Amino acid sequence: MSTRVRKAVFPVAGLGTRVLPATKAIPKEMLTVVDRPVLQHAVDEAREAGIEHFVFVTGRNKQVIEDHFDMSYELEDTLQKRGKLKEYQALMADLPAAGATSFTRQQAPLGLGHAVWCARDIIGDEPFAVILPDMITLPGQRRSRCIAQCLEAYEKHGGNIIAVEEVPPEETHMYGIVSVTRDFGHTFQIGGMVEKPPQGTAPSNLIISGRYVLEPQIFDILEKVEKGAGGEIQLTDGMKKLSETQPFFGVRFDGRTCDTGSKHGFLMANVHFALARDDMAPAFKAELKKIIGEL
Repeated sequence: MSTRVRKAVFPVAGLGTRVLPATKAIPKEMLTVVDRPVLQHAVDEAREAGIEHFVFVTGRNKQVIEDHFDMSYELEDTLQKRGKLKEYQALMADLPAAGATSFTRQQAPLGLGHAVWCARDIIGDEPFAVILPDMITLPGQRRSRCIAQCLEAYEKHGGNIIAVEEVPPEETHMYGIVSVTRDFGHTFQIGGMVEKPPQGTAPSNLIISGRYVLEPQIFDILEKVEKGAGGEIQLTDGMKKLSETQPFFGVRFDGRTCDTGSKHGFLMANVHFALARDDMAPAFKAELKKIIGEL
């Protein structure tokens, strides 16, 4: 029987160069999609899936992330005194429980694999989720977001889990790609992984999409793995090594993923998340139709 996954790692040390100048003074994870920071959307997804402990791997100039998940006495007091109880209750609902957040530093930009490795002592000897906060998700027909579907697959299969999505074959050279051996429908066993294969050589059109469930043995591998693309320690390289001794399974996420790390993706995330809000969708949709009609 699989051990329940209680902890999730959020790598948040990146510089956000794709969305400069917005990220010159504000961490990219704190840019807002509708009325919530990007990182809050990712944490919401984890909480909905039953994650209890949130581990943030930060870098310099990211103190505001820690502040966001802490009490704000002056603001809370002002809201209560002014009778803004709805706003106050919303802030309290978003606040993690005491002791449910941990912060550690990635002191140099050495890649995603290195960022995950930095969380090793906080995770300990138990399986854990990895959630890339640039990628935020909305549910599809299965009515759950991506990491919840990954945890469901972990409970079924054990091993290690990677969320995937389909892209057109002509785009596979831009992503990490997995191959399929045994197919179970919504899930499948992964036969191999390749990072940005040359055009026309990809084993499938299934891309690695920013949600993982990994066994703790990955830490020993990441400590020793050689630097890969860009002189960084690549998580994909570590997973390929781990796959030599442990099974990996893929989850075909059926919802929508928005990449807020690019300007186009950030704008589209605001559109999709606004349209998913019952309190905003009618007026926003009407305004969109008006704008489109003027093009």
